[in-house]
Amino acid sequence: MSGVALYGFLGWLADRWLGTEFLVAVGILIGAGLGIYLTFARFNRAQPHEHDT
Repeated sequence: MSGVALYGFLGWLADRWLGTEFLVAVGILIGAGLGIYLTFARFNRAQPHEHDT
């Protein structure tokens, strides 16, 4: 959620600075993509196996 907000805000700032109107949407998409990637990377890490001894 924070990635969408952060990159959306950065896209909005870039739109204001460059005079464009599409970078806020690009920022939101990048933030959402990074958030999904980091979530999958976090939960798909290999778990250490516990050995029965």
